[in-house]
Parts: sequence; C-alpha cells; structure tokens
Amino acid sequence: MRIRSIVSIVLSAVMFAAAGDARAQDFLPELVKRIKPSSVAIETFDARENTVARGSGFFVAPDRVITNRHVIERSTRAEVHLLDGKKFPVRGILAIDGEGDLALLQVDVPEGTARPLTIVRTAPQEGESIVVIGNPFGLEGSVSNGIVSAVREIPGYGRIIQITASISPGSSGSPVVNMAGQVIGVATLQAAEGQNLNFAVPSERILQLKISDAQTFATVNAESQRSKRSTAERLYSQGLAQLSRDDFARAVTLFERAVEADPNYAEAWYQSGYCYGVLGRHGDSLRASRQAAKLRPEWAAAQINIGASSYALGQFRDALDAYRQAARLEDDNPETQYAIGLTLGKLNRPDEEILAYRRAVAIKPDHTGAIERLGLALFKQKRFAEAAASFEQLKTYRPDAKTYNYLGESYYEAGKMDESIEAFNNALGYNPDLDRARYNLGRAYLKRGDRDLASVQYEILRSSRSEWADRLYVLINP
Repeated sequence: MRIRSIVSIVLSAVMFAAAGDARAQDFLPELVKRIKPSSVAIETFDARENTVARGSGFFVAPDRVITNRHVIERSTRAEVHLLDGKKFPVRGILAIDGEGDLALLQVDVPEGTARPLTIVRTAPQEGESIVVIGNPFGLEGSVSNGIVSAVREIPGYGRIIQITASISPGSSGSPVVNMAGQVIGVATLQAAEGQNLNFAVPSERILQLKISDAQTFATVNAESQRSKRSTAERLYSQGLAQLSRDDFARAVTLFERAVEADPNYAEAWYQSGYCYGVLGRHGDSLRASRQAAKLRPEWAAAQINIGASSYALGQFRDALDAYRQAARLEDDNPETQYAIGLTLGKLNRPDEEILAYRRAVAIKPDHTGAIERLGLALFKQKRFAEAAASFEQLKTYRPDAKTYNYLGESYYEAGKMDESIEAFNNALGYNPDLDRARYNLGRAYLKRGDRDLASVQYEILRSSRSEWADRLYVLINP
C-alpha cells in the first residue's frame, strides 16, 4: 500500500507539472498578442534616402519609442513601422544613453495608436521566463522566448541581463518582457571582433534617461562625428558585452580602444583597470585606475580599484590611502571598510583593523567575511570572549564546520571547556573529516580530565593517518 501511495504521489506531481507547462504554453500566445502592437520596426535613412539600418523599438509613452542608440547612428531621419504596416516619421531624439546603447525617440502617431508597455525597475530573477518581440531581417513582429540566464552586476556600470532568447540582426532595441507583460530590459546586439554579442540592458536605465527637447538626427549625428565620445561609447558597450561573459581579455582590449578614441573617458579607464586587475596585470590596472580617479576625483569605485591593485602589489600603505579616500567619498560601503581592515592587518595595526571590521559589520550585519576576520583579529589579540561572541554571530549566517571550530577554539582559550567541546562536536557534525576540529576536541577532553575520550579522538586521527594524530598523542602522553 505504501509503495502504491508513493507511485500515486509521483504520478500526480508529474501530471501537475505537465499541466503547469501546458498552462504556460496556453498563456504565451495571449501574452504575445497583447504586447505585439507595442513593438515597432525602425528604419533609418541617410541624406540620399538610402536605408542606413533597420532595428526594433517599443512604445513607452503615446509619442515615445525606445530603441538602441546604434540603430540610429549615421542617419539623417527615421521612421517607425507599426504591426499593421503603417509608417510614421520620427520627429527627433529626446535622450541618449551612450553607455547603455539607448535612444529615446519622439514620434508622430495618431492619438490612440500607441500601446505603451509598462517598465519595471526591479531586476529579474535568474531562470525567469521572458519574451522578445523584434524585427529580424525586416520580419516585423517576430517572437522569440527563453529565460534570464544571468543577471550580472558590472562594477562601475550596473546590471547587465543575459538571456537565452535569440537576438537576430534587426532585433536590436526589442523589448524583453516578463510573463506579466512588463519590460525588464532592452535587447541589444553588438558586433565585435567577428562575434555577435547579445544581452539586454536593464529597464531601469530607461527610467534614468535625461530627457531634453527633441533634437534632429542631423544635429545629433553631426555632434557625434565631432565628438570622440560616441565612438568610445560604442567600444565601451561592446566591452561590457564581453565583460558580461567574463571574457576579460577581450573586454579590456575594447576598453583600451575606447580610451584611445577618447582619453577623457573615465568610465572606460575604470573598466580597463578592473579587467587588468582580474587578469592579474596589477601594474596596468593601477595605471588605468589612477587615470579614472584623476578624471573623476569624486568616484569612490576608482579609488577602490587603486586600493585593490596596490594591495595585490604589496603596496599596503598606498592601498590604505586609496581605500580611506573611497570611504570618505562613500561612507556606507561595507566592502570598503572590510578592505581597510584587511590592509591594516597587513600593516600590523590590530586596533584599527578591528575597528574597520566592526564598521563593516555595523553597515552590513550579515557580512560573513568581516565577522570572521573580526573574530580572528580579536583571537590574535587574546580577547577570547569577544572572539567567541563574533563567532557566535558568524554561525547565525554561516553555520559550518569552520565556524564552529573557530568558536570552539575561542571557548577553549577562554577556559569554557563544556562550550568548547559542544562547538567542536558541532564542527565534526558538519564535517567529520575536519582533523583540526577532532584534534581540538581531543585536547578539550584532556583539559577537562577525560583522557579516555581524548584517546578515542587520537585513534580516529591515527587510523586516518592525519598529521594531527601525533600532536594529540604528545598531549595525551607528555
């Protein structure tokens, strides 16, 4: 009977999951039908009325369309194509985000024609289902679906969304929509070094656009040709696409090309420094990061890069100066205080080190790295009761063998054998092969006068041929 019940439960679960998939498939056509009229094709032209590019976009207001910036580059005018085949002129460009590769266009459409999509600021969840409606190769209203495969936080930039839905040429600027019909990103196709790099710019960047009076295409593109920044931003955006894939070597090449195009581009200098740091080229990282800080003295992230590179090169005083400058510019960053603590530890300044870790934990109470380092620094100063209190806090957020072993060692040195033995037993419960904890348990038993129980721990260590066995033997048999 029990086997039948289990089989019944399993079959029910499978049928329920299948029904859920079927409902999702049934729902998808309705979602596509609802959001498709909001998507537009965009065609741009040069002064001779030759087509320059085709792309995609979508309504965010009755007279406003979002697309990728690279779709409208080198053009003198543009028009939007609706799903029903009607075409309308673009009056002008209201805003541009070069780093995010976004452009906000003002369009002339009859009242009631546009169906603006809802934009959400919150980041999507990895694994979340999404739909992209674009216009690849002029096939207007084409649909692809997939999932959010990753949401990457790019230092010095913000989020980038990786999606599995395909983005074909002509789909740049398409809305990336969740199952509630809300825009979570803008699909972007970048071409770099023979690669097509597709990802999505998060929708929060749309809400951050600085809108001005409409400018003509001729004005914007003439300004772009005069300015080195537009070329640099195009390379920067391509670098971000590589960075989102953890291809730091290719990314840094693009960022360096960006600063060659515009030596005053602080963000590109910063990303060059970041990539060089990840690649272990800390001298190059320091050079680029210092240039970013020179161009943007108020930017804490650039100082953090300088601190990290200096630390990696063993230049701890320079690292400390940079981290402290970052803390002055941004006093609520726990990672900066944590880095200050690590650096002060290298400089053998324990009181200041402990204070830095306490500040990090005050800002972020669940910062396990800072709590652990705080406990270790207190232990090193023989402040065992305070160290135990830190490790008690650590086990709330990271209850593992390592944490309980730290806790046990602190209680042991504080003379609290019962608490120490309990902690070491908990450590071995998480990891029976943690020989250090077993050695510690043995010496705690011995300290309490339980020689036989200490000998049991020795025999276990000896049978596993642990280097800790001889250390415990010497204690048991002085």
